[in-house]
Amino acid sequence: MRVVGKIESLWRYPVKSMRGEELQEAFVGFPGVYGDRLHAFRSLRAPKGFPYLTGRELAGMLLYRPRYRHPERTMKPGNLAEAEALGSGLTPVYAGLCDFMVDVETPAGERLAIDDPRLISMLREGLHDKHELTLLRSDRSMTDCRPISIIAMQTARRLSQEFGIDLDKRRFRANLYIDLESGNAFGEDEFVGRTLRIGPKTAIAVVNRDTRCKMITLDPDTAQPSPEIMRRLARDHESKAGIYGAVVAEGTIRPGDEIALLD
Repeated sequence: MRVVGKIESLWRYPVKSMRGEELQEAFVGFPGVYGDRLHAFRSLRAPKGFPYLTGRELAGMLLYRPRYRHPERTMKPGNLAEAEALGSGLTPVYAGLCDFMVDVETPAGERLAIDDPRLISMLREGLHDKHELTLLRSDRSMTDCRPISIIAMQTARRLSQEFGIDLDKRRFRANLYIDLESGNAFGEDEFVGRTLRIGPKTAIAVVNRDTRCKMITLDPDTAQPSPEIMRRLARDHESKAGIYGAVVAEGTIRPGDEIALLD
């Protein structure tokens, strides 16, 4: 086992494509970070295989700020300590969707419940082509590909240098931003096909590199696009930055936790 880095920061995104929130502690379960992307909006215009409305179609979604109504219930399963104390550790019971109720602050500062029809109306008004939208709520993370997304701070900094733009790390919408011991940009690519232990017990199998899309071209504070970012990433890095992982051992992680390569 070899230490390869540490967690720089932890993030989750209560509503798919809306603003994320930084965490000081996160329970990472088999479906992903607890409370991550449990809400989304379905568009009948979207492909059947990926039925969501996202910032690709409506960049302004990034300006909506979701907050859990009962944040103390959304950090970890209620019976986590009891489950971990039994034998080799049992899978805890996840909270119901009522505990994960979300309120959304609109760009104008109005606060609406996630299921308020006015919120869907606001989203539809921002679209050139009117989409029929419905709210989706799930007990597992509605991530694009794999449950956990990771990017090294060294990679984000290198891309900033290459593009001549100060790229806010939030453009990458990762769950884990990490600092690598090697200091190498794109050093996380070396973990593909291997397993990382993060903190005292969480284990993540790194499955593949993260193929990027329009989302990284959007400024997280203004939603203004910079299309050149995606063109340069495609030309110089095969459109990839960061890695995806699947959780093979659940656990709680925190900023500063060590990341070790297990195999």
